[in-house]
Amino acid sequence: MLDRNAFCPKTAPPNFEVAMVAPADPDLNRRFYRMVGASWNWTDRLKWSDDDWHRYVHRDALTSWVGRIGDQPTGYFELECQQDGNVEIAYFGLLPEFIGRGFGGALLSGAIERAWNLPDTRRVWVHTCTDDHKHALDNYRKRGFEVFKTEHLYKQE
Repeated sequence: MLDRNAFCPKTAPPNFEVAMVAPADPDLNRRFYRMVGASWNWTDRLKWSDDDWHRYVHRDALTSWVGRIGDQPTGYFELECQQDGNVEIAYFGLLPEFIGRGFGGALLSGAIERAWNLPDTRRVWVHTCTDDHKHALDNYRKRGFEVFKTEHLYKQE
């Protein structure tokens, strides 16, 4: 998304809010990564040590956010500030019990809004893959993202 005006937010359900995790909490990121990612084959960080998580989360470039309905967490996202005004929605997802209940668009809208509110943002981007939820790409497009690049990766036997 190269223009804030391309953003098409989804109205959040009543009592839904998004809050930044402050202070940074490596255990929270690890828990959400495992709970959200279990259904989508997120495996690259499963072997991370406590020190790995601490180094990752305690960077100035990263903020973590939690979506909630009342006191109940619904999901999370990580925003990573990168060079030249790029902000990546590095990880994003709902807890399994909230999938299919209308929270995905609202949580993504919260992520995009907060990314554009960071100083000097010129581009907000996110990556997805075929292991993601079947409606993930549609959600990204409905919020205003355009496909930049498609890669076909083949596993060698």
